[in-house]
Amino acid sequence: MAQCVQSVQELIPDSFVPCVAALCSDEAERLTRLNHLSFAELLKPFTRLTSEVHMRDPNNQLHIIKNLKIAVSNIITQPPQPGAIRKLLSDVVSGSQPAEGLVANVITAGDYDLNISATTPWFESYRETFLQSMPAADHEFLNHYLACMLVASSSEAEPMEQFSKLSNEQHRIQHNSDYSYPKWFIPNTLKYYVLLHDVNAGDEQRAESIYEEMKQKFGTQGCYLLKINSRTSNRASDEQIPDPWSQYLQKNSIQNQESYEDGPCTITSNKNSDSNLLSLDGLDNEVKDGLPNNLRAHPLQLDPSSDPSNSIDGPDPVKSASSSHETKKANTGVIHGACLTLTDHDRIRQFIQEFTFRGLLPHIEKTIRQLNDQLISRKGLSRSLFSATKKWFSGSKVPEKSISELKNTSGLLYPPEAPELQIRKMADLCFLVQHYDLAYSCYHTAKKDFLNDQAMLYAAGALEMAAVSAFLQPGAPRAYPAHYMDTAIQTYRDICKNMVLAERCVLLSAEILKSQSKYSEAAALLIRLTSEDSDLRSALLLEQAAHCFINMKSPMVRKYAFHMILAGHRFSKAGQKKHALRCYCQAMQVYKGKGWSLAEDHINFTIGRQSYTLRQLDNAVSAFRHILINESKQSAAQQGAFLREYLYVYKNVSQLSPDGPLPQLPLPYINSSTIRVFFGHDRRPADGEKQAATHISLDQEYDYESSQQWRELEEQVVALVNKGVIPSNFHPTQYCLNSFSDNSRFPLAVVEEPITVEVAFRNPLKVPLLLTDLSLLWKFQPKDSSGKNDEEVKELVTSEHEMIGTEVISEFLINNEESKVARLKLFPHHIGELHILGVVYNLGTIQGSMTVDGIGALPGCHTGKHSLSMSVRGRQDLEIQGPRLNNTKEEKTSIRYGPDRRLDPIITEEMPLLEVFFIHFPTGLLCGEIRKAYVEFVNVSKCPLTGLKVVSKHPEFFTFGGNTAVLTPLSPSASENCSAYKTVVTDSTSVCTALTSSASSVDFGIGIGSQPEVIPVPLPDTVLLPGASVQLPMWLRGPDEEGVHEINFLFYYESVKKLPKLRHRILRHTAVICTSRSLNVRATVCRSNSLEDEEGRGGNMLVFVDVENINTSEAGVKEFHIVQVSSSSKHWKLQKSVNLSENKDAKLGSREKGKFCFKAVRCKEKEVATQSSEKYTFADIIFGNEQIISSASPCADFFYRSLSSELKKSQVQRSSHTEKQSLEDAVRLIQKCSEVDLSVVVLWKAYVVEDSKQLILEGQHHVILHTIGKEAFSYPQKQEPPEMEPLKFFRPENTAVSLRPSVEQLSNLIKTSLHYPESFNHPFHQKSLCLVPVTLLLSNCSKADVDVIVDLRHKTTSPESLEIHGSFTWLGQTQYKLQLKGEEIHSLQLKACFVHTGVYNLGTPRVFAKLSDQVTVFETSQQNSMPALIIINNV
Repeated sequence: MAQCVQSVQELIPDSFVPCVAALCSDEAERLTRLNHLSFAELLKPFTRLTSEVHMRDPNNQLHIIKNLKIAVSNIITQPPQPGAIRKLLSDVVSGSQPAEGLVANVITAGDYDLNISATTPWFESYRETFLQSMPAADHEFLNHYLACMLVASSSEAEPMEQFSKLSNEQHRIQHNSDYSYPKWFIPNTLKYYVLLHDVNAGDEQRAESIYEEMKQKFGTQGCYLLKINSRTSNRASDEQIPDPWSQYLQKNSIQNQESYEDGPCTITSNKNSDSNLLSLDGLDNEVKDGLPNNLRAHPLQLDPSSDPSNSIDGPDPVKSASSSHETKKANTGVIHGACLTLTDHDRIRQFIQEFTFRGLLPHIEKTIRQLNDQLISRKGLSRSLFSATKKWFSGSKVPEKSISELKNTSGLLYPPEAPELQIRKMADLCFLVQHYDLAYSCYHTAKKDFLNDQAMLYAAGALEMAAVSAFLQPGAPRAYPAHYMDTAIQTYRDICKNMVLAERCVLLSAEILKSQSKYSEAAALLIRLTSEDSDLRSALLLEQAAHCFINMKSPMVRKYAFHMILAGHRFSKAGQKKHALRCYCQAMQVYKGKGWSLAEDHINFTIGRQSYTLRQLDNAVSAFRHILINESKQSAAQQGAFLREYLYVYKNVSQLSPDGPLPQLPLPYINSSTIRVFFGHDRRPADGEKQAATHISLDQEYDYESSQQWRELEEQVVALVNKGVIPSNFHPTQYCLNSFSDNSRFPLAVVEEPITVEVAFRNPLKVPLLLTDLSLLWKFQPKDSSGKNDEEVKELVTSEHEMIGTEVISEFLINNEESKVARLKLFPHHIGELHILGVVYNLGTIQGSMTVDGIGALPGCHTGKHSLSMSVRGRQDLEIQGPRLNNTKEEKTSIRYGPDRRLDPIITEEMPLLEVFFIHFPTGLLCGEIRKAYVEFVNVSKCPLTGLKVVSKHPEFFTFGGNTAVLTPLSPSASENCSAYKTVVTDSTSVCTALTSSASSVDFGIGIGSQPEVIPVPLPDTVLLPGASVQLPMWLRGPDEEGVHEINFLFYYESVKKLPKLRHRILRHTAVICTSRSLNVRATVCRSNSLEDEEGRGGNMLVFVDVENINTSEAGVKEFHIVQVSSSSKHWKLQKSVNLSENKDAKLGSREKGKFCFKAVRCKEKEVATQSSEKYTFADIIFGNEQIISSASPCADFFYRSLSSELKKSQVQRSSHTEKQSLEDAVRLIQKCSEVDLSVVVLWKAYVVEDSKQLILEGQHHVILHTIGKEAFSYPQKQEPPEMEPLKFFRPENTAVSLRPSVEQLSNLIKTSLHYPESFNHPFHQKSLCLVPVTLLLSNCSKADVDVIVDLRHKTTSPESLEIHGSFTWLGQTQYKLQLKGEEIHSLQLKACFVHTGVYNLGTPRVFAKLSDQVTVFETSQQNSMPALIIINNV
C-alpha cells in the first residue's frame, strides 16, 4: 500500500471516537449561522483535546488517554441511503487528485525505473469518509451516541423552558418506538446544557443570571455558558482571521453542511429559519415544527429529480444529494467564522475541554464501572448456572429475523439488555477511551459467547475489534491475530452478505499488515474483497494491492503493473476517468518498450480514450499515435478501430485551433533516405516510328557503373569544349538525386521546368490508408536578377501560385502493409531558393461496413472513387540525414553527418531544352550491317541552343556522315527503299580492275589530336532556335560481336547566352541493339615474287581474303552476296582480282566459305601524299553492276571509325619515343619492312525473307592488315586464358634482353626473287656442261641503306641436302657484297652449271643483310622456303 499521512496507531483511534449529539433551538442555530456554520460545524476544528486526559478504570487504576477526539453532530432521524453514501464516496475520490508538481518516488527494480506517486490522498479521503459515514448498527455500539448537547440562546424569551423542550425532544427521539434512528449507547444518555451568548447583540448580565439559574438546576458539571460572535460580520474584511473550518467543510461539502463522521442525525425545529441557510439540522416533528417536506430528509437522501445520466458506481444509478447544488453555491466565496475573534476560538476550545473533562469522561467512567459490576456479578456464578442465566436472560430473544436484518446477519438477534451485549458495550466503551487491554479481554469473552450461540454477525464484530485491540495494546503483549480478521471478513461477506462491514475489516487489517511490512498478505487481503458490486471500492483496493507489490522487499514490478491496469479498468467503470487515466499511465512505464506489444496497444488505446473524455486531446493524440506507429500485431479489424478512433480525436484537436500549424501525422511511414528528386519533364512515350531518347527517368534503377560511364562521357566532352582541360568548378550533371548521388551541393533546377519528388510511403497497418489532396510543402525565397532575395515563406495554401506551382494528387490509396511511391511535382516560375519541407495531406481510411470495438463508422464527407470514412489534415516533414563523414581523424572518432541538399534546389534562369527522337531506329541488326535511320532534334524551350555534340564509347556504331556527304534524301519516307550507300552504276568491262578514289580522314572527324568519341552534330547554322526541329540522317553499323549491346549516347549542348551557374546541359540515350552473326572475314597479305611490275619496283603483294557465312539462319537470311571488296590505305591499293571465277556473283549459302585473291600494288607518287595530310586511297573491286563509293559516307565513316583506335595507338608511340638508341632504330627500320598499312573492306548484301517478303540488307566488314604474312580477322578474337604456371620462389636475374628483330621481320628486309626459264633444253651429247643464265633480283624493302652479302656456296654437303637440291654448281663469283639504297632494286646476273638432265631447285643462294650503320648482320633466309624449280631437258 502507498504511504499514509497517519500511522495506523493514529488512524484507528481517530476512526473510532465517542459520539455526541447536538440539539439546538432555532435562536441558537441563528447565532451560529451568522458565521455560515451550524453548531456542530462550529465545534468541529476544536474537537481534539490538546492535553492528556486521565480516568480510572474499574480496578481504580489511573488510565491516560492521549489525543482524544470527540465527534459532535446534529441529530438526523433517518438512516442514510446506501446510494447516497456511494455518491458521497465517489465525489470524495474524484475531488482528490494528485497535486500539481508532486514529486514522485523513483523506484529502480531490475531494469525498470518507475515514477510512482508516493502517497494516495484519494484513498485516504475515501477511507476516512467511508469510516465516518458508516451507519450505526445494532450489533456494535462504537458509533452510538453517548451524550447529547442541548443548546439554547441567551437571547430567547424563556431559555430554561427552551432547555426543557429540547430535553423532552431528546427523550422522545431516544425512547419512542417511532424512531429507530439514531442509535443511543445506553438508556441513560448524558445531557449537557449549553447556553450560547452573542457578545455583540446580547445582554451579558442576563446571560450570567440565566447561567447561574442553570447551575442551580442542572449542576455545575452539566451546563456551560459559551460566548461567541465578539465582532460584527461587516468588519470581516478588515482583519484576516484564520479559517480552520474550510478544510473540514471542503472535504465534505458534498454532504451539505453536515459531516458524517458520527453517523446521521436530524436537527431540531426551524420555524423561522431562512431557507437559503439550508438549516437541515431540524427535528422530524411535523406537528410542532411544521418543517417543509423537502427539508425533513437526511442530507444523504437521494434527489429523485437529479440527472440520471450520471450513473457512477455499479448497478445503482446514483444521483446527487438533494442539496448539493445549493451547498456548493453557498460554499463558494463564503467566509466562515466571520463574527468570531481568536478569543472566541479559545472559548470554544475551552468549552470542549470542560465538556469532556466534567461531563463526558465521568459519564463514561461511571458507565464502564456499572457494566463491569454487572459482569463480575455474573462471572461469580458457576458455569452451568451462568449458561442457565443466559438462557433465562435470552428468553425474550426474537426467533425470527426482522426484515431489515435479513441481509446482514445469520443466526439470532439479542434484545438490548442481553448480557452478551453488555459485554460488547463495555468492550466498545473501553476501546473508545483507548483502554485496549480491557477491551480485548471483553471482546474475547463476547466472541466466545456469540460463537456458542451461532450469532455470526455479532461474532464477526467481536473478532474484528478483538484483532484491532490486540494490535493496539501497549507493549504488544500478543501478536496480531490476523486469522481473527480473516474469519470476520469471511463471515461478513459470505454469511452476513454485508460488504460494508467486510470492507471496514479489510481497510483496517491491510493497514495493520502494512505497518508490519507484510505486503504480500495485505495485497492478498485487498484483492480478495474486489467484487462486481462496487467498482469504486474494487478500483481503490486493487490500486493499494499494486502498491503493496511494488513496496515489497524485492518489488514485483509486473504484478504492480497488472493490478494497476485492473484498477484503472475499475476506475473507468466507476466513472473516475482521471484516476483511470493515471493508473494506466503508471502501468505503461512497465510495459513500454519491453515487447509486450498487445498490452502496450491496449494501454495506449485506453489512455487515448480516457484522455479524450477528459478533453486532454494532446495526450489522446499522442497515445493513439503510439498504437499506430509501432509494428502492430493486432488484427485488421482492431487496427481499423484504432485508426478511426485516432482520426476522430485528431479531428477534434484540429477543430480547436483551425488556424494553428498543421499537426504531424504518424501514418503512413516515410523512408526519407529513399526520397528521389528528378529535375525536368517526363519522357514522352514512343510515337509510331518515333522513339524519344531514353534520357533519365524515375523508373530507372540506379546503377553505379552506368552512372560512372555517363560521368566519364560528360567529362570527355567538357574537356574537349574547354581545350582539353576539365574546369575546376565542373560537377557532373545530375538530373535524378537519390541516396547514392552526391547531394552535398545545392542542386540546380531550371525555371519553368518541373521538379518531381518521389516519396516512398509504407502502410504498416492491415487496413488501407487513403491520402487525399496530397502535395508538397515548401518554402521559397525569390531572387530578382540583381541577386537580392525577398524572404517569402509560402505554404501550398497560399495564393502565390505565380512563384511555384504545386501539383495536388486528389487520391492516393495505400493498401494494407503496402509500400507505394508517390511522385509530387512543383513548377517553379521564378528564380530563387526553394526548400521542400514536407508533404501535406488528408489522412483517412476507406469506409468499411464493419464496426469494431464498439466504434461505429464515423461521419465524413468526401467525393471520389473511394468512400472515405473520416480524414484529418496534417503534414509530415521530409528530413534526410546526410552521409556519415569519415575523412579527418576527428570525423572518424566521432559520429558526424554531412549535409544532404537534394530537397533544397536553386532555381536558375531559363536554359534551352533539347528533345531527341529516333526514327526507323532498329532493335536488331546483323553483325556489320549498315542501316540508315533519322534523328530529329527539337528545341522545346524558349532559348536557342548551340554547340550540339554527341559522345559515345562506341563511335564505330554510328555516323552522321562526313563533311563531303550529300545529305539526301532528308525525309525518312523518301529513303524507304534506297540503299544506305552512295552507289554508281558501272559497265561490265571494269569488273576486274579497281576503281580508285581518295578521301581525307579529317573530313570524317578523324584527324590528328581529335577525339573520335566526341562527334559534333551537323546542325544547319549550328544553332537550333526555340521551337525549331531538324532531322538528320544517321547510319548505324551492327557491332562485330553477336549478342545484346547497350550503346550510350550523350548529347551535349549549350545556351547561346553564357550563364554562370549552368554552362551546359546534357541529354542521355541508351540504345539496345541485338546483333546476330553474319560473315566472318579473314585476310592475309604476302609479297609477290613476280617481276611483272609496271614500275619494275617489285612492290606487288597478294591479298588473300576468306569469307565464311556463319549465319545460323535464325534471322531468316537466305544467302549473302559479296558485292564489292575495297581497299583503303595511304600507300597500297587493290589492283585486280586474281582468281575471279566465271560466276561473277559471289554467293555464300549457309555455312559456305569463299576465297578471294587480289593483287595489291603501291600507290603512285602523286597519289601518295605526305603523312600529315591524312589522305587515304580507296580502291573498289566490284562483283556486281553497281559500285559503292567506298570513299563516301557511310562506308568511309565506319572504316575510319574502326581505324581510329589503331591511329591513336600509333600516335602515342610516335610522340613518346623521339630519341632512341641506334640499335632500337635498326630494329624499328627492320620492323617497318614487314609492316603494311592496308585495310580491306568487304561489302555485302544479304537476302532475308521476313513475313513472306524479301528484304535486302547491306553491310560491310573491315580487316586491317598490319603485317605481311600475319592473318587478320574482321571480328575480335577471343583470347584463350593462359595455362597456370607453377609458382617460382626465387628472384629472376636481371639479364638485359638484347633487342633483336623477329625472324618474320628480318625475312622481309630484303626481298629476293630468281628469274630464269622454267625449262631449258640442252644437247648433253654435244656439250657435257649446261650453263643457264639466272637473274637474282634483290629489292630493299626498307627506306634505309642496306649492306647485302650474297653467298652462293651450298650450306651443307650432307647426302639429304644433295638429294633436295640436286647436283648443280654456280659458276663465277661465290660471294657478292653490295649496298642497296632505300627501296632500291638490284639485279645480279648468275650462271648455273648442270651436268645431268632433271629437275633442280635453284633457291640455294643465301642472302645476309645489315643496315649500313649497324654492326650486326641478319640473315634473310626465309625466301628459301619457296622452291625455284628448273627442268633441264636433253635434246
